[in-house]
Amino acid sequence: MEAQHPVAIDGIFNNVGESGWPKSRENAKGAAAGVFVASPSKVNPNYYYTWTRDSAIAIKALVDDFLANETPKVEEQIRIYIDAQAMIQNITTPSGSTCDGGLGETRFQVNMTATNDDWPRPQRDGPALRVTALVAYGRYLLDTKQEHAAKTKIWPIVQNDLAYVSENWNKSTYDLWESIESSSMFATAVQYRALVEGNGFAASIGEKCPNCESQAPQVLCFLQSYWNGKYMIANTGGGRSGIDVPSILASIHVFDPEAPCDDTSFQPCSEKALANHKIVTDSFREIFPMNKDVPAHKAVAVGRYPEDEYMGGNPWYLSNFAAAEQIYDALAQWKRQGKIVITEVSYPFWQVHNSTAQLGTFESYTQDFKNMIEMIGSYAENFMEVARKFTPSDGSLTEQFDKNNGKPQSARDLTWSYAAFISAYNARKGALPASWAAGQSKEILPSECAPTSAKGACSPPMKMDWPLNDRNSK
Repeated sequence: MEAQHPVAIDGIFNNVGESGWPKSRENAKGAAAGVFVASPSKVNPNYYYTWTRDSAIAIKALVDDFLANETPKVEEQIRIYIDAQAMIQNITTPSGSTCDGGLGETRFQVNMTATNDDWPRPQRDGPALRVTALVAYGRYLLDTKQEHAAKTKIWPIVQNDLAYVSENWNKSTYDLWESIESSSMFATAVQYRALVEGNGFAASIGEKCPNCESQAPQVLCFLQSYWNGKYMIANTGGGRSGIDVPSILASIHVFDPEAPCDDTSFQPCSEKALANHKIVTDSFREIFPMNKDVPAHKAVAVGRYPEDEYMGGNPWYLSNFAAAEQIYDALAQWKRQGKIVITEVSYPFWQVHNSTAQLGTFESYTQDFKNMIEMIGSYAENFMEVARKFTPSDGSLTEQFDKNNGKPQSARDLTWSYAAFISAYNARKGALPASWAAGQSKEILPSECAPTSAKGACSPPMKMDWPLNDRNSK
């Protein structure tokens, strides 16, 4: 795992325009500075574009990694990404302009121009994910007395994204895989976090976000509707089962280490998140030949959704890393809270690891608690080991690996695959992100849901240099 970490960091920055990394001239040829190319692959499939969502996920992983290690070279790239996003927000696309729907555009050309094709759009999770990534770095700026940079470089971009989320959260969106247009559980979850977290960040720099305050409770209320009694339905349309790895991704993207094991915000250790984890990962036990004969308490190779046929319908590296990360996050929450609660909803998750498991509360001083922590910790390691087993010796990560023989498949050097590893790696190390106030969720949950929306302040970001005094104040 340790050897893979620098490989993953390099893997991302080799795909970033003008990053100066060894392979960036080849992998990101023609890409503007700070632009994250999804993959250098241009044929079967062609991923030589920059996605708002993928880029935000990658930069959030890098910000968290920077906060754990404070690597100056990484921080420089974070700042260049932020500058690029200010410019991308100004691009008029088929989805609209900056303050008229344009922020929901799915992807852009790597030279920061619009894609005028018929690619599925809009994809409304991107602005929310960008809020979370930028706020994470914005908090660091405040902690290091760089308030002017937080106000002038971070807030203008974040404010626009928050305006987009508060106005468009209750509209249909294309899912992560860009195959279904409906309501998306993942999008709803990250939109809720963005509104809460964005509102808190606004307050910390003397700003306000009334549209955040008015819409966050309603987004949270809508999030509850995806639960069908057994698992979280990933998409309300499309005619599929709704079993889909984005529900696991949602759990890790709303993780708050200081939150209780709360179903309301779908925390990793909550009963519904654990039940969902089992349903989603188990759905691939019979589908993938490589999972044949794997014991029920051991991790399997995980794909996207059981009905998947894209590129043959294989396991994805990011899916395995996400499955591991949810468990690592849950372990951190149980240890912090000093207890594990097994309910009727979460019982199937626990029972497969311990046939004598019982309902109840198990305090940290008991042997039962210690045994469960050890068992589930090994389970998380299993998911990482599955991905490691099918990773080439040079550490390169494609999008998928073959369900029969484990051979790397589809797009090469996928930025999201590297980001998913980095995120899981830091969760495994216990490098916890800051709280985003998920613990207040039960308090603000309305008794009735309403499909509301609210306009927020929005204006095209102005290009400006990073304040010199901030750049030097470390």
